Amino acid sequence: MEKLTIKNWALDDRPREKLLAKGKTVLSDAELIAILIGSGNRNESAVALSKRILKSVEGNINALAKLSVEKLTEFKGIGEAKAIAIITALELGKRRQLETALEKPKITCSKDVFNLMQPIIGDFEHEEFWVLFLSNSNKVIAKSQVSKGGLTATIVDVRLLFKRALELACVGLIVCHNHPSGKLQPSSADKNITQKIKEAGVTLDIKLLDHLIITQKAYFSFADEGIL
Repeated sequence: MEKLTIKNWALDDRPREKLLAKGKTVLSDAELIAILIGSGNRNESAVALSKRILKSVEGNINALAKLSVEKLTEFKGIGEAKAIAIITALELGKRRQLETALEKPKITCSKDVFNLMQPIIGDFEHEEFWVLFLSNSNKVIAKSQVSKGGLTATIVDVRLLFKRALELACVGLIVCHNHPSGKLQPSSADKNITQKIKEAGVTLDIKLLDHLIITQKAYFSFADEGIL
């Protein structure tokens, strides 16, 4: 039996033709992956195989991006070349997000911070603590990693944080860190470091505007929740 290639499908089921006719946004994640791999195996089409691959990571594209060539080739119909194609496409998507994050946007709300920082720290399996240094018009002058920790904690040196803030002559700060566990609720340590940074900023006339906890898909804002 031959592989079920896209050319053998009914016209309405062909993701390449669907993209040309209706645009890329109408395609499902599975259909986009099917275009990458081109064919499935003897028992399933490229779309069906793609759906099965996605199901193995609960439909999470970020989790899919973490799969190795070895893991992907465990799926019947995915050889090394197809696995590399999937990994390459997802890496390009991530780099596109990072390029956007490297711009110096104006921060108008907590969602702006999330959109800026999630591509950088949202997928890590360890905690990282970052600071956004803002001008008086809330534009990002710079952003820096101030600490890197383990699975559940990171230690922040407030003195070094404000040393950098003074060097940049910023007037505001937004701090953020990721929770690899996916839990959004702040710990007592998160609350303590937030208060410590806020109090130090009062003395130097540098305002702490927010503290975000970031996961793969969501965030918690101290300012939005009224606990800053």
